[in-house]
Amino acid sequence: MKEIFFNIWQVMRRENRRIVSRPLYLGASVGAFLFSLFFYMTLMIRGAAENMPVAVVDLDQSSISRRLAHEMQSTPSVGIRLVTNNYAEARQAMQRGEIYGIFVIPDGFYRDLASFKRPRLDFYITNAYTVGGNTAYKQMLTVTNLVSGAFQREVLRKMGLTDNIIMRRIQPLVIESHMLVNPWGNYTIYLVSTILPGTLGLIALMLTIFAIGYELKSRSSREWLRTAGDNYTVAMIGKLIPYTIIYLILGLVCYFVMYSIAGFPVLGSHMRLLLGLLLFIMAMETMGIVMIGCLPTLRDALSVGALYAMLGFSLSGFTYPNMAMMPFVRGLSNLEPLRHYYLIYVNEALMGAPAINSTPHGLALAAFMILAMLVAPRLHHALKYQNYRLK
Repeated sequence: MKEIFFNIWQVMRRENRRIVSRPLYLGASVGAFLFSLFFYMTLMIRGAAENMPVAVVDLDQSSISRRLAHEMQSTPSVGIRLVTNNYAEARQAMQRGEIYGIFVIPDGFYRDLASFKRPRLDFYITNAYTVGGNTAYKQMLTVTNLVSGAFQREVLRKMGLTDNIIMRRIQPLVIESHMLVNPWGNYTIYLVSTILPGTLGLIALMLTIFAIGYELKSRSSREWLRTAGDNYTVAMIGKLIPYTIIYLILGLVCYFVMYSIAGFPVLGSHMRLLLGLLLFIMAMETMGIVMIGCLPTLRDALSVGALYAMLGFSLSGFTYPNMAMMPFVRGLSNLEPLRHYYLIYVNEALMGAPAINSTPHGLALAAFMILAMLVAPRLHHALKYQNYRLK
């Protein structure tokens, strides 16, 4: 056992020298992740989209139409960038990508409203920008409903009805909606809590492939194995420990920024959430070993690894619901470690569920490490005989 630990230590020292001697290692891990952390945490610093540009086409030019435009401008979600009485001008602005929505107030709007002829308001939105278009539409619809209710209230007041009766007529059903965990509708909490760990997993996967694949490409793999006492398992453990420590430190920094500085909610166990992050990192490293083991050529393994990692963001379910995917795709999503980490995050941070809910996904992440044993003979053979294809 002393010899095994000594060899692991020797491989770790050798890998530390390689990390320090090549800026690429730290740049691709520490530098890339810290940049991602800064980028995503400041991308939506206010938590939700604000001042989405819209245009108002006022064909009525009345006091009520101007008041309607003023009410819309006073909301934080949209900002009126263009007020015109020419629909073609607003349409051209939308085609140029300058606005996300058009709010059309028809000619005779005030006259028809006063005579109870139910005038029609038209909305035009562009879904080329999903968040911008949907935010603009939601705000335009909200303002229209509020103005409609205010007009009904004034009419009913003049008829002598009390405010209590008026509100029962305007809104016979009172709807109370309660957003659990994230009552602010903060997009940063929804997205960044999975994007940043996913980015860390992507870095772990790609750098694992590079660290092993470069040994093959530079024909230094035999020297690596000799340092490990010709023990493949010792060689892999010693090589990956320094990187795992780096990723774990980066994960702790990310965790501190999100949950301590930014105040993201955690209703469950911090310890289980951190354990899930560690298992996720190790699972992604394992998939890196699988990629370079199946394709012991650096460029091929990196290409397949990048595709695999990027698919994880789509299949994990945090951007598009997993239950809405095709059954075949839902099955494939279980082959992505990010899917299981995301479910651990949901159970621990958002729902505060018991440990039994997260345990199956933690075991699934641990099961990924078994895959490294399946490619061990092929990868060991490639490292030993350096059968690297240069073309």
